[in-house]
Amino acid sequence: MYIIVVGGGKVGYYLSKSLLEEENEVLVIEEKPERCARINDELGVNILIGDGSDVHCLEQAGVKRADVVIAVTGEDEDNLVICQIAKQKFQVPRTIARLNNPKNGKIFRELGIDVTVSSTELILSQIEQEIPAHSLVSLLTLSNIGVNFIEVSIPGSSPVLGKPLRELRFPSGCSVGIVIRNGKDIIIPNGGTVLQKDDKVIVFATDACKADMHHILIGRTDQLIG
Repeated sequence: MYIIVVGGGKVGYYLSKSLLEEENEVLVIEEKPERCARINDELGVNILIGDGSDVHCLEQAGVKRADVVIAVTGEDEDNLVICQIAKQKFQVPRTIARLNNPKNGKIFRELGIDVTVSSTELILSQIEQEIPAHSLVSLLTLSNIGVNFIEVSIPGSSPVLGKPLRELRFPSGCSVGIVIRNGKDIIIPNGGTVLQKDDKVIVFATDACKADMHHILIGRTDQLIG
């Protein structure tokens, strides 16, 4: 299939890698030149620098022959517009949108987006099940590409306490997706979020950086699981 992926962040990168491994023809649209250079160098995928919500950019990407358009930017509004243009103007057979806020799922479906994918909902579906009492537990692994959702319990001795996330130097390939506070409050973090003792943090991490994330958040590696 010919698949256009709009968004060259972590999700777009690993998605494109997986699609290429399945022998699809893939083109990535991304606005930031540095991301485009990295994806092209590491994956060898076709790249178009531009705004995926722009009609002319999509035409340049060959959207008229695309089998699927997948919008995985960090903005739900952009993902919606991209998929609507692909579906309504160019009659792309299949559109898939990333949902950063799961509350937007209903309106996406009402406006004709074929498939929505929310990483938040995926994670929450996992943490609703019983989770073993370890400081680091693998919750979900994306098959074949070495990407994990893991849970980290923040102890009172953690070096990150009192620091906003923007000041923490997470390794490439890792980010904090959800903070669970008081065992029930779900926080979608931003750069200003400050972690507290006993927070449970859901982390998006590649295999290569799991140990580094554990060291940053916990301060020691003796409790590493998996």
